[in-house]
Amino acid sequence: MDFWHRNRLSLKQAELVETWLPGARLVNDCSWQLSDTVVLEVDHQGHRYIVKAGRSSNHHILREIEAHQLATAVLVYRNRAPKLVHSDTTANVLIAEYLEGCLVEGHESEYATGTYVQAGSLLRAFHEQTFYCDPGYESAATAKALAWLEGPHRIDDSAARRAKVLLRDYKPEPVIVVPTHGDWQPRNWLVDGSELKVIDFGRYALRPAASDLCRLAVQQWRTAPQLESAFFEGYGSDPRRTTEWRVMLLREAVSTAAWAYQVGDEAFEKQGHRMLAETLEDF
Repeated sequence: MDFWHRNRLSLKQAELVETWLPGARLVNDCSWQLSDTVVLEVDHQGHRYIVKAGRSSNHHILREIEAHQLATAVLVYRNRAPKLVHSDTTANVLIAEYLEGCLVEGHESEYATGTYVQAGSLLRAFHEQTFYCDPGYESAATAKALAWLEGPHRIDDSAARRAKVLLRDYKPEPVIVVPTHGDWQPRNWLVDGSELKVIDFGRYALRPAASDLCRLAVQQWRTAPQLESAFFEGYGSDPRRTTEWRVMLLREAVSTAAWAYQVGDEAFEKQGHRMLAETLEDF
């Protein structure tokens, strides 16, 4: 068994990969150092694949497997998302086909309107597959944000107090939830020629459709509003509702600042603090 198996995967995960792709060769370690998810590009008999694995406490692999089983087919059949090849939920490991393309983040396509027209169109197809009314989603999401504020963070005391008051005073109502990617932004998009593709479904869940717009709203759309217009040209409508949207951004800001502090991502933590200041001002 090659060294890369033993070095990056558990014994069980390595055995499964060797069974599924015997003699596979490591091409590139694409793992993100701030996460315990292992992401490996491998070659097997001239075909490339992505191996993803995590410890038993890592829920992102399970979410990604669930996404592939339930929701990605609408994108896969267009070759706009990777196809799941093998998976094992007990070992927390999956293998997906490798998608050709350049990462949109940092590429000239990141601020091209055509990218966002496609991003809107693909997200609409993903969202409209199914829906239901969830009476408890908003309460659970708000409780989770309050829990972040009770944990370690570097949020200013006055901002933390104000956020707690707003979250505790919020009166959650039932909301419509749909399949969501959970991190819909250029970091998880590829551009292949003129086509946009989507990767990394590790934050997949049923949520309000507007939740998939949070990252874009506080990043690319913030400085380039024409990209927001292009996105909704592709998506077809705007799912944001004023009160829910403000609270959604508040929860996102809190979780971003606290999580980034806990993992040591100072740049992302700074973004979280900026998001929080701007969101509190909107209230």
